[in-house]
Amino acid sequence: ENRELRDNLAKLHGTSPIVARSQQMQDVMDRVAMVAGYDTSVLIQGPSGTGKELISREIHRRSSRSRKPFHQVNCGAIPSQLIESELFGHEDGAFTGATRTHRGVFEQAHGGVLLLDEVGDLPADAQVKLLRVLQEGRVRRVGGESEIEVDVRVVAATNRPLAQMVRDGD
Repeated sequence: ENRELRDNLAKLHGTSPIVARSQQMQDVMDRVAMVAGYDTSVLIQGPSGTGKELISREIHRRSSRSRKPFHQVNCGAIPSQLIESELFGHEDGAFTGATRTHRGVFEQAHGGVLLLDEVGDLPADAQVKLLRVLQEGRVRRVGGESEIEVDVRVVAATNRPLAQMVRDGD
């Protein structure tokens, strides 16, 4: 609630909740202003504690989706056997313990922005399914038979050196 109130206040006054005094941060904010206007996926890289979540929220705040939901999920905090269910949802009876239909975060963020924090921690099989969602704009719940169309802007954040990991085959 506090974040939402701060964001609403910042919108009213046309200011950002981020204070950028150094030239490097001003450069980051210039990039935020540039990408916020385009409805495309964004990757934010940087060490832990450097404000990747704040930057993603600022992109959302400045975008045409600012009045739509902002959801975030920490990919590194979800056990690998549950990641598909959390991202894409599941149908009632899809697996032991699935006693009701669950909408994944992609469905929950429909029309808005989804922050995939620590996206570099996603298992390879989930990365393949994520790529399909990014390309097709559709999800299939675990145990589901049909695809569900989703309109989500994805902002991914990681502290891992993804380009280096790809070169190394990780």
